[in-house]
Amino acid sequence: MAALARALSCQAAVTQWIAGCRGLLQTAAVPDHCRQMLCSVFQRHKAGPFQLSKFCGGLIQANGAITQQNRSFYNTNKHLSAKDSLLPSEEKVGAFTRIMEAMGFAGPLKYNRWKLKVAALRMYTCCVEKTDYEEFFNRCQMPDTLNSWFLVAQLHVWMCLVRLKQEGRTGKYMCRYIVHCMWEDVEQRGKVMGINSTVLKEDLKRMVENFYAALFGYDEGILCDDRVLASALWRNLFNRNCDDPRHLELLVEYVRKQVQHLDALSGEDLLLTGEVSWRPLVESNARSILKPLSPVYNDEGL
Repeated sequence: MAALARALSCQAAVTQWIAGCRGLLQTAAVPDHCRQMLCSVFQRHKAGPFQLSKFCGGLIQANGAITQQNRSFYNTNKHLSAKDSLLPSEEKVGAFTRIMEAMGFAGPLKYNRWKLKVAALRMYTCCVEKTDYEEFFNRCQMPDTLNSWFLVAQLHVWMCLVRLKQEGRTGKYMCRYIVHCMWEDVEQRGKVMGINSTVLKEDLKRMVENFYAALFGYDEGILCDDRVLASALWRNLFNRNCDDPRHLELLVEYVRKQVQHLDALSGEDLLLTGEVSWRPLVESNARSILKPLSPVYNDEGL
């Protein structure tokens, strides 16, 4: 009886595959090579359900990438959770260390804290000094203001935070100090520009709220497809003021390639030096994978 039930279920699955494939053949959007594969599926229908599943699986793989103009569109229907994301193995720490970190104190880390602070300051400096803000303002039609500068800076800081969080507790410690350096820098720039202290305080409060909201939006976008990432960029970077979809496409491509570039960097080098480089906003071959150069540092990690 069990064998008969399995046979009936296989036959039902074959019938569903055939119905789905016939529906695809009736659509005009199926490419020629996929149409030929479907015809071969029908010819091999008598060969058995295993070969049928093999050929239909090849059709799904061939039809899985959605192409718009000359650029592949990354799309997924899978909703990722925190457990699904690729995270490093949790470091084993004692109960006392957990209590210290819960109270806001830093427990024992992989490297000296002062070295990590120097590396974090250097990484934030790379976000500020190695980014061509004028090109961002011109290509994305953004006003040349302190707020526009901050929106571009926080995008690059977020990409650094994403990379450092893969380095466990030591990377998270650097993340906190990078954010601290960012707010110190924003406050100093506001004072140099002559902004009233009361107005600057209100602006900083608003920037803090927008910054943490942007972190959630960018995290969701990098885990989901290009539409979600474009929506996060439209809300946070462009302040819901972007009528040209080409600007969004450019920024989505920029974020994807920069995250890939940062992932290729050595975690130990990042923790010891904090040196990061950025790929240009516009490239002739944005899909190319560039091998980053290993930074040079001495025995002190400086």
